[in-house]
Amino acid sequence: MKYESGVHRVQRIPKTESQGRIQTSTATVAVLPEADEIDIQIDPTELRIDTYCSSGPGGQGVNTTYSAVRITHLPTNTVVQSQDQRSQIQNREVCMQMLRARLYEMELERQQAELGAERQSQIGHGNRSEKIRTYNQPQDRVTDHRIGFNGTYNGVLLGDTLPSVIDALAAADRAEKLAQAV
Repeated sequence: MKYESGVHRVQRIPKTESQGRIQTSTATVAVLPEADEIDIQIDPTELRIDTYCSSGPGGQGVNTTYSAVRITHLPTNTVVQSQDQRSQIQNREVCMQMLRARLYEMELERQQAELGAERQSQIGHGNRSEKIRTYNQPQDRVTDHRIGFNGTYNGVLLGDTLPSVIDALAAADRAEKLAQAV
């Protein structure tokens, strides 16, 4: 279905049209892969872990124990810190959870930006001039403008001639890639 992404133009005469005028509409189609599940792996060698005395109320125990933790992820320069728990181990676990959450969000934003750019490149602005295929109901004709294919409207919509269109597009794509390789 990767050859179906782009602007499809449909020309038809609605049943409510008494004058017989042709109405032209466009639909944009984007074919994108399913998003991958993000698995965050944090390499301990990429972390700088600092411990320090907590600040704030709590008496002398706060000022004498190094229970606060600050973790810096060196590749992304992301810093998280925690001093809310009583022990350094608990604060370290909280920091690691916060760091995983932030790195997950950063990776998710990066993936969404890539998909958005891919989608935009496939559909363009949705203008009629960017059309890849025209479905003309009154003339019982379907034209694929990329390869010059002409077929019947009902044949394509019922799926009878659609496989031949897809095969022709795949062949044209292979020929174009071979021409670029030479």
